Amino acid sequence: MTLFSHERYCAEVLEQTAQMRELLRGADLSATVPTCPDWTLAQLVLHVSSAHRGVAERVRDRVTEFVLPKGDISGIEGAEKFDADSLDRHLAEGAEMVVEALREAGPDADVWTFGPEQKSRFWARRMTHETVMHRADVAATVAAEFTVAPDIAADCLDEWLDAITSPMAKAWKAALGELTGPGRTLHLHATDTPAELQAEWLIDATGEEVQWRRSHEKAAVAVRGPMTDLLGVFYRRLPADTDRVEIIGDRAVLDHWLERTAF
Repeated sequence: MTLFSHERYCAEVLEQTAQMRELLRGADLSATVPTCPDWTLAQLVLHVSSAHRGVAERVRDRVTEFVLPKGDISGIEGAEKFDADSLDRHLAEGAEMVVEALREAGPDADVWTFGPEQKSRFWARRMTHETVMHRADVAATVAAEFTVAPDIAADCLDEWLDAITSPMAKAWKAALGELTGPGRTLHLHATDTPAELQAEWLIDATGEEVQWRRSHEKAAVAVRGPMTDLLGVFYRRLPADTDRVEIIGDRAVLDHWLERTAF
């Protein structure tokens, strides 16, 4: 696994946001998001922009301790007040704000994160993949194809595994403590990526803590398919029974994992 440069992540936040904005042109903002059915499209977009703005403030102010968010933690309050043009501007401005803050801070500024590393680089990566996956939600809502560069998709899956196996995530979401148990191993195999990307994962949940690594190893269940579709299944943006992936082995192990890693 090789992380991207800080600047690559910053550039991706802007690029992924630009692609999201293009998908939103002419869309019905009151439509329900099928992959986030509690939200309308306008609420989803406001959530993304609120995340960008919140991280911009945290990085800019060098916040080094956890501060309980005020008000609506999802950031969707007031979405109905935006029309298409104002929501588009809000989304673009939020992305510019977070990238400006991240670039000014550089990768090594001390900033609170929910991961083991308390550095601003964490947030550059987190905002990249937050934007990638919510772009997938927008694409699903407007019935557009969702694709993402294989290296970005692979890093997005790495980051997801990092996040849901972190002590803070486990403390916050009790279901993550139920992932481990005898025989619970999973193998993910991207079938459309170059060999140098090493887009295969072994997730070992048989011990006291979940461990994972990039590796070609046998497991109780294997999921094979294009990189974007593997990402979709593991982020629960695609159903596991989609014909876009092949599942080999104990399907119950996969279902157990997916049921407990939903956010």
